[in-house]
Amino acid sequence: MITTPLTRWFDLDAPVFGAPMAGVAGGALARAVSLGGGLGMIGVGNATEPGWITEQARLPEESDVSFGIGLMAWVLADRPEQLTATIAARPALVSVSFGDPGPFVGPLHDEGIAVASAVNTRADVDRAHDAGVDVIIAQGTEAGGHTGLRATLPLLQEVLAATDRPVLAAGGIATGAGLAAVLVAGAAGGWIGTPLLACPEGLNSPAARDRVRAASGDRTVLTRAFDIAQGLAWPERWPGRALVNEFTETWHGREDELRGDTAAAEQVLAARRDGDLEHSPVYAGESIGLVTGEESATDVVRRLAADAEAALRKVPKLLA
Repeated sequence: MITTPLTRWFDLDAPVFGAPMAGVAGGALARAVSLGGGLGMIGVGNATEPGWITEQARLPEESDVSFGIGLMAWVLADRPEQLTATIAARPALVSVSFGDPGPFVGPLHDEGIAVASAVNTRADVDRAHDAGVDVIIAQGTEAGGHTGLRATLPLLQEVLAATDRPVLAAGGIATGAGLAAVLVAGAAGGWIGTPLLACPEGLNSPAARDRVRAASGDRTVLTRAFDIAQGLAWPERWPGRALVNEFTETWHGREDELRGDTAAAEQVLAARRDGDLEHSPVYAGESIGLVTGEESATDVVRRLAADAEAALRKVPKLLA
């Protein structure tokens, strides 16, 4: 069994943390990840109601497994009730990312809850330190969903050199060998999202899971087109990595024209309502080509951990 500072801290059997993917990572997915020996996270979106947080948190609680909740800093200023509901759910870990975590770390620490935050630049690391964050997530641009512009491996190395706090690596990790690689680099675990997109415990539709399994790793795009079309207040520095579809083929690179285009906005909103995957986002990372079958998240975590351990046992053979 692989042990790291974070497996010891959270009493885990696997150094795997499920990324809190809004719209996909609900209580069932978090529970399945935790049953596999990792730490499952529930993803809270910009419009998530407090009651939903409470309801989803009951699922891992009923199975007597630890879980975490992921919040977005840019949302919390206008939706403080999300933080209140999160604290009441008593998660083991709360991630506060995409903005300054500073105002929210104190209330979480006061309740004995550990805090993580994703960073995409060196300046983000300094801000996380100043905020008192416990765990740093080095999120590379290979990651699915909203992310930064720097690649995982160079960012991870820079973050590790800049902090003495445990670091999780996010972006591009979809196999045991990939997990082993970031552990050898110095990470205390992997923050995994894309490998969970085809799991039956996810909140995404069967059609979306089918599209994930059929997707190629070279068919993702980092774009703001979906956010602009929907009028979402996502800060510009975090575009979203999604599968290429008809909407991105039409509008990516034409964002200035997209602003105020009511027909395009209505198209995306209708597509999300009707399950039209050619005109709504399926957020996924560059490792999507490695996700080819339907598998329980519990089995995904166990396989990643077992394959990582096998890969790490081979490392001494590289030394003369």
